[in-house]
Amino acid sequence: MTAADRLQQKIRNAIPLSDAMQFSITSLDLDSIRVVAPLPPNVNIHGTGFAGSLYSLAVLTGWALCNHILEEQGLDADIAIGKAEIRYRAPVTGDIECACASDAARRAAFEQGVREQGRGKIALEVSVGELPHAVLNATYVAIARSA
Repeated sequence: MTAADRLQQKIRNAIPLSDAMQFSITSLDLDSIRVVAPLPPNVNIHGTGFAGSLYSLAVLTGWALCNHILEEQGLDADIAIGKAEIRYRAPVTGDIECACASDAARRAAFEQGVREQGRGKIALEVSVGELPHAVLNATYVAIARSA
């Protein structure tokens, strides 16, 4: 089982909505993630992607990347959204695809905060679709769990 498969299973088990949305990780490495969810379970009355699904999938994409970054460094922390804002630009008419990437400097600062202060944060941008159809800017906060 790959790291992407393990993370996807963890998310689907912990967050039932992700299973209903059919959230799937299509690629994952230390600095980036791509996810997809089919349109039918995430459709609105207009036959396009439901805004709430787009937001949820984008938030979950960033959360998954944060989780992966920390797990790869052996850090055990609770991750939450500190702040998030989405801009909808165009209707999504097919499968919902989200992509998020970090860079080494932001990742290192995030890891260092968790390791040294017990709390780290990272700002991420998640694009929805290729245009992009929507863009989420979010700050994720990780708080180290006590051993």
